[in-house]
Amino acid sequence: MEKQKLNALLEQLHQEIERADSLDEKTREKIITLQTDIRALLERSGSHQPASLLLRLEEAITHLEVDHPTLAVALGQLLAALSNAGI
Repeated sequence: MEKQKLNALLEQLHQEIERADSLDEKTREKIITLQTDIRALLERSGSHQPASLLLRLEEAITHLEVDHPTLAVALGQLLAALSNAGI
């Protein structure tokens, strides 16, 4: 169940990235890399989140809060779901 929720949140994030017209290329690439890393983490079910991934998610949320609040919310939901799933 948690994996389905995480996949749904990843899809929501993807849609938000596509809608974010004013997102600079460097930030877009960082978010896409995070998304890819999270998908890879889900494929290795049973693994714990590397601390660096959590830190990068938190940094991305902070960076996006002002100019792209919808993306920040999507990343926050994903971070919470990962934590709740204990991945």
